[in-house]
Amino acid sequence: MMSENNPSTPKQGRRTLGIVFLTLFLDLVGFSIIFPLFPAMLDYYLPNGAGDSSLLGQMVAPLANWAERSGAEDPRLMTAVLFGGVLGSLYSILQFLCAPLWGAWSDRVGRRKVLLITISGLAFSYLLWCFAASFWVLILARVIGGAMGGNLSVATAAVADSTTREKRSSGLAIIGIAFGLGFITGPGIGGLAAKIDLTALQPALEAYGINPFSVPALVSLLLALINLGWVWSRFEETLPERSEDAPPPEARGLAAFHIFTTGGPETRRTNLLYLIFMLAFSGMEFTLTFLAVERFAFSPAQNGGMFVFIGFILILVQGGIVRRLASPVGEKRLALAGLCFGVAAFVALAFAAKLGLFFLALAALAFAIGLVSPTLSALVSLYTSEAEQGAALGVFRSAGSLARAIGPLVAAFIYFAYGSKSAYLLGAVVVLIPIIMALKLPQPRKSVEKH
Repeated sequence: MMSENNPSTPKQGRRTLGIVFLTLFLDLVGFSIIFPLFPAMLDYYLPNGAGDSSLLGQMVAPLANWAERSGAEDPRLMTAVLFGGVLGSLYSILQFLCAPLWGAWSDRVGRRKVLLITISGLAFSYLLWCFAASFWVLILARVIGGAMGGNLSVATAAVADSTTREKRSSGLAIIGIAFGLGFITGPGIGGLAAKIDLTALQPALEAYGINPFSVPALVSLLLALINLGWVWSRFEETLPERSEDAPPPEARGLAAFHIFTTGGPETRRTNLLYLIFMLAFSGMEFTLTFLAVERFAFSPAQNGGMFVFIGFILILVQGGIVRRLASPVGEKRLALAGLCFGVAAFVALAFAAKLGLFFLALAALAFAIGLVSPTLSALVSLYTSEAEQGAALGVFRSAGSLARAIGPLVAAFIYFAYGSKSAYLLGAVVVLIPIIMALKLPQPRKSVEKH
């Protein structure tokens, strides 16, 4: 039996999707505000460079030595980028550990309760960031934010609750659209907000932990509070009620380590496929700015425009192609098409010596991500029983988080040790593995309606 609040009509389902979309958008804008700030943050927290005798200085020293040996024209900038990669990896590792736990818990207590808890936790992490004059307060803020950022699995499960099996990919595509819009908007807001330094306006505020990045932190905090109020007032529970004789969802403990064991063979194959795909693509994303500077001397503003270009195509692919073609074409075929676009993107980037081919490769990259991510998450959802959507989608999302923790740092090493051409050709070879794996995936049965 369904909960009374669970959307049981197309109109109610669309309303829930709209609420989840705005929830994710606000969440991702707040999350991505920090992205353009990493180089300046390293300058602030480590003013004397990697030779500083502090513990942070000793931690950064290996990154600085690596940058020096790489022959980079600006080792300081390279060190800052690697520093940002390490902070990003920390965040992703926490998501890897926590996404399945939040998802599984939401299968027991409901999506709304878990979203309210995690968004509150994100707000607290941004509040800590606001007062993070100490680097270790910043680390604590990132740890809490990463743990609470695992709530994407809960939002994904709410979308699965609110759609029929036939419309599952179409519904899950809104997550990709929210990602695209959030990652276009957030860094821009962060760059503008960072122009306001409260410590320059009122130096006495430094005694309270206020730092040059407090305004971006306050913007993230405000967005989190708006999001919290939005979910509290508008989000109605989507989790179906279990019958009295139905067993509760299985408690899996550290479910992130069940990527290779949870669910049936088709679910495990999809999780592993997504992990390998995201290892390659997260590395590509991380090194794209280096490639653009190396071959075309892009400025920071042009690099920002490059990601806006990718984001808009991503939105068009997920908002148009996936939502319209998932049902008639099938998730498996769309995923395979996306993986093939991925191979093409890597090969084109390896040889792109002119801007035309470079932007064609970026378009192929956007098509790959736009087609693969929603269709694979839909396959996991369709392979899984309705009672375990949160847990299964949490494990799937944790596979992507694990890839984002490892992929950028590995890709940076290969890029600077062996060159851009070798790095991207290797990426193309890696993406061939998911293509072979996807060929053996069954197309899930959709004849049984949810509602």
